[in-house]
Amino acid sequence: MSSFSIVPVLDLKAGQVVRARAGERSQYKPIETPLAAGSEPVAVLEGLLQLAPFRRLYIADLDAIAGHGDHRAAIADLSRRHPAVELWVDAGIATAAAALALAESGVVPVLGSETLATAAELAATRRRLGAARSVLSLDYRGQRFLGPAEIELDPMAWPDCVIVMTLSRIGGTSGPDFARLTAIRQRAGARHVFAAGGVRDRADLEKLASMQLGGVLVATALHDGRLDRAAIAAFGVAG
Repeated sequence: MSSFSIVPVLDLKAGQVVRARAGERSQYKPIETPLAAGSEPVAVLEGLLQLAPFRRLYIADLDAIAGHGDHRAAIADLSRRHPAVELWVDAGIATAAAALALAESGVVPVLGSETLATAAELAATRRRLGAARSVLSLDYRGQRFLGPAEIELDPMAWPDCVIVMTLSRIGGTSGPDFARLTAIRQRAGARHVFAAGGVRDRADLEKLASMQLGGVLVATALHDGRLDRAAIAAFGVAG
């Protein structure tokens, strides 16, 4: 893994890539982006890959997270078309068994704290997959942690990669939650910590990189053009 990785995000809902804002998933609409002619997942991913040779992609399967349907076929199609791109997939995992099933499909399961049933399921996933084959997303809405409190409090149970997801900042202009990221980075030890939510521009990337994070998840700033080819190239995108 490179020292700092920019990871584009696809939020999938009802078969389309949608524009996320503030974690209000019921309000998400199909994305309109200069990178693609429509909002179909293949078109949007290929538009992103024209922008930069991203090696990793984060996918939020919002239908699976909400418990009504999923995008397994669409994700498998993306994987077949772009086998060099590592897919991190949040599909509303609640149990270790679900994480293992997702891993067997060839993607990296993202365990969102908001959907994990218990801290024991996180521990069981680590035992069965190892620390390198899954990702933990520590999910927050404002100052409130979403999920079993033990998950946030026990960094020894975290896998090698940890996302700090601040839902209320997604798609907004308030910037990343630097204070929370600093606190978690200090507790995470050698783990790679990824910021998610609120990235506005190159200055935010520079500050996040200076914090020795593993990288950042980005969507809106890529589609709005605030992070262009030059800004991305300055940091590199290797996973």
